Amino acid sequence: MRNVHTIIKKPLFTEKGARLKEVENKVLVEVAKDANKVEIKRAVEEIFNVKVERVATITTNGKWKRHGKSIGRRPDRKKAIVTLKKGEKLDFIEGA
Repeated sequence: MRNVHTIIKKPLFTEKGARLKEVENKVLVEVAKDANKVEIKRAVEEIFNVKVERVATITTNGKWKRHGKSIGRRPDRKKAIVTLKKGEKLDFIEGA
């Protein structure tokens, strides 16, 4: 059984995430690459004390970037869109 703090890396603050939060009561978070939906749901419920309705995951490959002659690659990421049940609310930045 893994620690819930290793599953959830950080919340993502983007324009799309803000729109999802306001309109559809969804939260966007970055998660570990090997985490599954059941683990993500359990981790969000335990850390933030909310009820989760469903979880959708997105895996993105890192882009290739050049810096002069050298070529590097950004790391791969996995994001989760967590739908909260009706009546539940989650604010990462309270009072702002």
